[in-house]
Amino acid sequence: MHQPRRRDRRLARRVPSKPARHPAFRLTAAGADVVLVGYFSAKQKDFETLMAAAAGELAARGARVVVQIVQRRGVSAGGVRKMGLPYSSRTLLSYGKVREVARACDHADADAVIFVASLTERQQRTLTAMLDRPAVSLRSVLAAN
Repeated sequence: MHQPRRRDRRLARRVPSKPARHPAFRLTAAGADVVLVGYFSAKQKDFETLMAAAAGELAARGARVVVQIVQRRGVSAGGVRKMGLPYSSRTLLSYGKVREVARACDHADADAVIFVASLTERQQRTLTAMLDRPAVSLRSVLAAN
């Protein structure tokens, strides 16, 4: 007698799909509303000056900074204990701060989020997907213009 044919238990070969490419955000339109996000350690005391300089650079290129958000690492007692741990390599910020940025973007109806710190491509893709708007580093915006 015939035995019923067994199904192959191996996974079917999948062709890896190409990741969706979000076009690079360029500040070509005057009056673009952006959220400026800074990530600084507790050792960096002049973070307010750096944020003001970044906002000035963006304003000179036609953007309007509607919200500024800063995350400082190692300021609180709990944060000092976590300084030895690596920061989130996926989002750069803590997840609570990412939610705060998303709420601020929705409330201000911002066109993009610009980070003062440099972002890797993975961080850029992840943050763009989480925030539902382009997330780019200030360096890439300044280099594009």
